[in-house]
Amino acid sequence: MNASSDVEQLSTPERMRMSFEELGPTFVKLGQLLATRPDLVPDEYVTEFEKLHDRVQPLSFETVETVLREEFGNSLYQKFESIEQEPLGSASIAQVHRARLSTGESVVIKVQRPGIIQTINDDLNVLYLLAELLVTYIPETRTYNPVGIVDEYFRTLELETNFVVEANNIRRFQENFSEDENVKIPKVYLDLTTERVLVMEALPGVPLSQEASLQQPGIDPEEVIRRGLKAYLKMVFQDGLFHGDLHAGNFFVLPENRIGLIDFGVVGRLNTRTQASIANMLLALSREDYERLAYEYVDLAPFTDRVNIDIFAKDLRELIAPYFGLTLKNVNLGKVLMRSSGIAARHHIQVPTDLMLFFKSIVSIEGMGRKIHKDFDFLQYSLEFAGDLAKTHFGPERILNDMSQMARESKTFLNALPRQLNFFLRKVNSPDHAFKLNVTEIKELKRSVESSSNLLFLGVIIAALIMSASFVYVHETVSHIAGMPTISFIGYIIAGFLGMFAFLNYIRKP
Repeated sequence: MNASSDVEQLSTPERMRMSFEELGPTFVKLGQLLATRPDLVPDEYVTEFEKLHDRVQPLSFETVETVLREEFGNSLYQKFESIEQEPLGSASIAQVHRARLSTGESVVIKVQRPGIIQTINDDLNVLYLLAELLVTYIPETRTYNPVGIVDEYFRTLELETNFVVEANNIRRFQENFSEDENVKIPKVYLDLTTERVLVMEALPGVPLSQEASLQQPGIDPEEVIRRGLKAYLKMVFQDGLFHGDLHAGNFFVLPENRIGLIDFGVVGRLNTRTQASIANMLLALSREDYERLAYEYVDLAPFTDRVNIDIFAKDLRELIAPYFGLTLKNVNLGKVLMRSSGIAARHHIQVPTDLMLFFKSIVSIEGMGRKIHKDFDFLQYSLEFAGDLAKTHFGPERILNDMSQMARESKTFLNALPRQLNFFLRKVNSPDHAFKLNVTEIKELKRSVESSSNLLFLGVIIAALIMSASFVYVHETVSHIAGMPTISFIGYIIAGFLGMFAFLNYIRKP
């Protein structure tokens, strides 16, 4: 009884968070996703969902070994010399163990939990049903697109549970940082990787989540943070492929101030247009140019004519201006940007998923920066690298590539133009050709006109009946009802019924 009354005293967001924890890993990850989307859920829910963490019991080594034997058969211990029974870490989707290959290399094995795919699919079916019920019976939720949220979540989990995809992500990051000796991406063993098992090189450093990471001999924390931020900005602005879950547990501090990155199950992809918009957003923030920031949001989102830029920029100013000039000790830029996306949503702007993932990654970057330097300012550090970013976007090679692409597109357009013109002229000169004009909401207009015409027609009939009944009323007749001529009485009754019918039809008109 006491426990029940305690729960009733909790807020709705708190009870929702507790329900997600009880429902299992699929709902926990959904809550974690919603915590990164203040443009979709209210702030109080975002704050509560941020408290969600994977709390799972580690798999027994016998279970892990069973999965490995299912993937490698009897050749398991021909490929691996040894596998440590104690896991390095255990999460809702997979568990990680140290191992040594038969060739002597030290590796880590990421093993998917058995049955997790079926569990996720069952939970997703429930989520889709709930989303469709919300859309059907609570029209107010359509603004937040519940089915779209579940679709996004499904795509994320589909990629995160396929370790072949993660292995390919690692390979691409290796290529992108192949010339940077300060950044170490672990080697992935593709011949030992399947959808359920990922084998990669064990990094020799210490994760930033451990205090010992910055206490290693010869480590300069300031240099570590500079190299880490430079690597991150390279991912975002140069490669267009960035780590989507970069927290202290995935960031390793290696000897000689080198850094290592692991866990590439979630990545963000940015095209050239989005890269430029993000750079412009950071520049606008540094100059307090809120109108420019508003325009960048509008340019990135699908087109809508429901945005008032002046009011949107004013709302952004009211959110961000009080924090301008403060360091991380006082404010988290990533969280401010995520809150700004909520304002964008209220102005009918649909924020792209990868942009939200970028904002979330800034929150993580600032969290790591704070572990190293309590006054870390992401914006200030980012602008220090502006020169290098400018070289990337405006250097001769980039300009040459852009001009080459423009030339190819122009050539394609000019080649197709005569054929398209010829087709258009033939179509116009055809005797059966007719132009089609589509008027927005024409059905609604047609229904309105028809309804008005019906009411007008009834009005004419009612007026005729009243006039006729009144004409008979002033003349002598033999038959009377209620002291008036019978025909007049009937005419007034019919006119009254028709008038009532017209009135009901009018008030029910959409």
